[in-house]
Amino acid sequence: MAEPEIPERFLEGYAHILSAAADTGRRLTRDELEARRNLGREAAEAGHQLRALVNRHLAATRTAWPLSVSASGTAGADAVLAAVEQAVDAFAEGFERAQRLTVRREEAARREFIDDLLYGRSDLGRLAERATRFGLRLSRAHAVAVAAGPEAYTESDPVPRSVEAALLTRFSGRKILLTTKDGRLVCIAPGSQPDVLRYFAKQAHAATDGGQVAVGRPHRGPGGVVHSYDEALDALDLAERMALDDPVLYADDLLVYPVLTRDKQAMADLVRSQLGPLKQARGGAEPLLRTLAEYFDAGCVAAETARRLSLSVRALTYRLERIHQLTGSDPSDPMHRYALQTAVIGARLLDWPAKEL
Repeated sequence: MAEPEIPERFLEGYAHILSAAADTGRRLTRDELEARRNLGREAAEAGHQLRALVNRHLAATRTAWPLSVSASGTAGADAVLAAVEQAVDAFAEGFERAQRLTVRREEAARREFIDDLLYGRSDLGRLAERATRFGLRLSRAHAVAVAAGPEAYTESDPVPRSVEAALLTRFSGRKILLTTKDGRLVCIAPGSQPDVLRYFAKQAHAATDGGQVAVGRPHRGPGGVVHSYDEALDALDLAERMALDDPVLYADDLLVYPVLTRDKQAMADLVRSQLGPLKQARGGAEPLLRTLAEYFDAGCVAAETARRLSLSVRALTYRLERIHQLTGSDPSDPMHRYALQTAVIGARLLDWPAKEL
């Protein structure tokens, strides 16, 4: 695409400045410098490129040169070059100021849009209109991935920048929005492109030095993004409470947990009835509850459970027998196992026994 022609008004007074410098050897006045800065600002706002503007100034200098230095010799040439330097520098200063202001405005608009998008607190129709400016078509399904690392991140930090660079290199042209929110990395991508979020998860896990990534399910419409975002956040919270150490968590794979806790009162009753008697054990309920959790996680294989707990198989067997005595439920009996395992999951979700139910 050809560069638009630069209007003569952006060089207004430039030839006169060069002529005055050649005749008198003077530097630019304060008013002349401010005028050049204003012209630079206007050129930036008009969408011209600084490189083209500088080239235009140099061409104008070459055109005006014979008239400016015809009778002044070397001293006149030095004075003109000094004036060129001052004029172009002031013009570029005004241009860069305008660009910085534009960038700040764009960043503020982008941050406001992201906040409204992820919190769902804006008119959905208006939100969909604003989304096109940032490359999103909210009429389609989108999914959100959230990465949490050992520290909080902002968009200007090296970690988000390196992840963004990797995504843009791999998926140039794709409609992807990468940002940070509450110290976490957030990636929003079309639901039809799961490869984008898988690659984001891989890059974010590595860049955050082993951080955990959660991926929400795809949902359609402006409200779908916040729904997927909430699912990803819930997955990270669940991973912390359940001690899930998978590097990547998918909300699809964790749907059983929200189902189990939908009726918290019923779950609390189950935990109290099935596991409450463990409080009578020496050392409280926590050691035996951990034993049950590891036993179920190990597929009810005694040798593997003992290894994970750094116990002998005999010591593990004693603990399982003690659990049977206290609760009346045998962890090795398939008839009792389901209720006990569900109660153990409920205890993790409800943070029992640390919190009273």
